[in-house]
Amino acid sequence: MTRGWTPLALVYLVLSIAGLVGTAIYNVLAVLQHRNFFGDWFAGGPAISSLTTDLLVAAVAGSILIITEARRLGMRRGWLYVVGSALTAFAFTFPLFLAMRERKLAAERGRSSDRTLPPGPPAP
Repeated sequence: MTRGWTPLALVYLVLSIAGLVGTAIYNVLAVLQHRNFFGDWFAGGPAISSLTTDLLVAAVAGSILIITEARRLGMRRGWLYVVGSALTAFAFTFPLFLAMRERKLAAERGRSSDRTLPPGPPAP
């Protein structure tokens, strides 16, 4: 394997290319049809397909990140965030995962700083 290109990095790269190509196709179509791109978000047309592709690719990449990062940090049941996004919205579960991840990282920092501090003065 090429230096630095892990299988996970390659998955993210493929998703990146899919996001670029998938959205560009619909964006070019919107331009060729002289569509009102932002107006089409409410009326339909290529803009909706572009936005859908954009959000879908981001949600897939984010879901992979959630599962791999939760596993790396030892967060139990990280997969529930992905399942929850199908039941609620990725716009809810991804920031929720990031909040829980920050709590986990803060707890880890707290534990590591407790171990590295020299013993304090004796209590009076």
